[in-house]
Formats: sequence, structure tokens, C-alpha cells
Amino acid sequence: MKRLLFLFAVMATLPVLAQTMKSLHDIPLKTIEGKDTSLKAFEGKVVLLVNVASKCGYTRQYKGLEALYQKYKAKGVVVVGVPSNDFGGQEPGTATEIVEFCQKNFGVSFPLMAKSAVLGAAKHPLFAAMTGKESPFPGDVKWNFSKFVIGKDGKLAARFASGTEPESAELAAAIDSALKAGK
Repeated sequence: MKRLLFLFAVMATLPVLAQTMKSLHDIPLKTIEGKDTSLKAFEGKVVLLVNVASKCGYTRQYKGLEALYQKYKAKGVVVVGVPSNDFGGQEPGTATEIVEFCQKNFGVSFPLMAKSAVLGAAKHPLFAAMTGKESPFPGDVKWNFSKFVIGKDGKLAARFASGTEPESAELAAAIDSALKAGK
């Protein structure tokens, strides 16, 4: 029943968000600790948003994501992880378990958001906006560790599939381009 009410709330909110939203910064999120936030907390920065999971073949990418965060954070880039259990149940953990896993195994210090759906009827509005038909990069997320580069202006600047490593030249080029675009 709770899930059904959530689904109705999300569906009712989407048209309003579409009409009033100026950027991806405006879409409400929750931190992994359950506090209300949005990407507005990172306004003026380039955001690399990644749907993450602890039991995936790509989970090792946490190490590269943390390295990328450390390399770019002084330049105005923030990596944001959004755990999702949509692909093969590969993120079954609680918020506490996810944080402990990330810190213990990969030294993750970048922000993590609450576990969210990236597919289907319960898809979080942020993922609906980034993957919907109005997106510059439409199409459903195909797997964990998909990467979305969001510019300082809150607009989607680039999108990469799971196989794109955090250390890749094309991801670095997209981040550098988004950094320059906001000057």
C-alpha cells in the first residue's frame, strides 16, 4: 500500500515538475541518511551522477569514481552515487549497509543519495527527466553504473553507459567541457 501511494505521488508530481522545473537541480532527492535535498546543493558545480550497486560486476568502479572525485573536486566537480536495486537485485542493502560497504571497500567520500528506482513506474523523477523523451540523451538506463554529467546550469551535458570507466578519456573530456561551459 505504501509503495502504491508513493507511485501515485510520483505520477502526480511529474507534470508539475515538468512545467515548473528550470533544471535538474530542482528535482527533490533524499540523502542516504534520509534528509531532503536536491542537486541544487551542488549548484555551480558539475555533477557526475551514477546509479550504483554493491553486488554488480561494475562495483569495482567505485574506486575509480572516488579517484575522479578526489582529482576534480577542487575544480568544482562532485560525484553523486544513487544506489538502485533495479538490476538483478544487486543493491539489496540498507542505507547503513551501503555506506559501510562503500567506505570500507572503496574509501568512498562522495555523496550518496537514498536508494531509488531508475526504471519502471516507480522511476525517480530525476531519472525520468534524464532519460525521458525530452532529454538530450533519451532512453532507459540499461544497467548499474550508468553515468550522467550534469552541467553547472543543471542541464544534462553527457551520458555514458556502464562500461565507460571513470578513468576514461571520453568521460574526462565531457567533465572538462562542462567545467568550461559554465565559466
